[in-house]
Amino acid sequence: MFYLTILIIILATKLAGDLSVRIGQPAVVGKLLIGIIIGPALLGWVNNSEIIDELSEIGVLMLMFMAGLETNMDDLKRSFKSSLAVALGGIILPFLGGYMIGLAVGMETSHSVFLGLLLSATSVSISVQSLKDLGLLKSRESTTILGAAIIDDILVVILLAFVMSIFGGQEVNLALIVGKKFLFFLLVGLFIWQGIKWVMRWLAPLRVTEAVISAGLIVCFFLAYVAEQFGVAGIIGAFAAGLAISQTNYKEEVEHKLEPIAYTIFVPIFFVSVGFSVSFVGIGDQIWLLVIITLVAILTKLIGSGIGARLTGFSTRSAIGIGSGMVSRGEVALIIATIGLQSGLLEQKYFTVLVIAVIITTLVTPFLLKKVMGGKQEEKVEQR
Repeated sequence: MFYLTILIIILATKLAGDLSVRIGQPAVVGKLLIGIIIGPALLGWVNNSEIIDELSEIGVLMLMFMAGLETNMDDLKRSFKSSLAVALGGIILPFLGGYMIGLAVGMETSHSVFLGLLLSATSVSISVQSLKDLGLLKSRESTTILGAAIIDDILVVILLAFVMSIFGGQEVNLALIVGKKFLFFLLVGLFIWQGIKWVMRWLAPLRVTEAVISAGLIVCFFLAYVAEQFGVAGIIGAFAAGLAISQTNYKEEVEHKLEPIAYTIFVPIFFVSVGFSVSFVGIGDQIWLLVIITLVAILTKLIGSGIGARLTGFSTRSAIGIGSGMVSRGEVALIIATIGLQSGLLEQKYFTVLVIAVIITTLVTPFLLKKVMGGKQEEKVEQR
């Protein structure tokens, strides 16, 4: 049955991606939608399982690893001010929006605060793929989005720890949490500066099959593991690994050999798995709440991050594009929602609504990026 599942996922994602491109949308749109269609929500041809879940985790790590490979370190440094402004704008406005929705529907103050925090999260794995489809992954806007996502992850996790310590009945050492994150990025900085050269010089010459790509994946999984041990999302570690290898002479070889592996099996499984969380059971009774939360989630992130970009020198169009790239909440918000459910800060009756709202923000992101940034791709082609 497992082999049939893999067969269906690969065939369905490739056909759906092709159809999506034919109608003028990024391939990732079709790949995400087909996950809902063939998943438990509709046809039920493919269901989640422990092994599918693990393979999808590898897929998202590879996606962010490749994004790091294609990111210019100097551009990332230059975009820090813009990335900070985009991240802050993309946290403040969604937090206020979520908090006010919570109060409006009668949630307790603590639950409203948690809802605001959940809507503040960002996951740019889908945005990365969309920008790649549009040929804009190396643009200034893309670099700013990636930088903002890293800052957003740090701030939201710290805020989550703060909220859990006050409302969740858990004793949380905020100084320890902040210190661990600072130490992680210090270690990553040292690794990118010197460590990666030593590691690749040691592993790449090994007299085994595909030593270079193996070395690249070892670095990817190692930093993803270290990131999670320090309380940072694994995808940030994978991105840092790609960024580190991009500073070496092995960049082209790793990128060239990893792409076929990632996009043949692992990344398609990740895209399909996004739709597995969707369930339409009982949603009819809460349809208006779903509409309101989804609109607030999309607009507050788009406007908040867009204002941050506009204030740091981007044109209006580019600012809207950056805001669009920050809209997806993805797996980060789903993890936070699960934490809220387990800690009692999110009631079960709101869980399904929030999961579907998160999925919709993930689905709408490629459409927004195509609409706003598609013209920028045409300008790029004309300049060539």
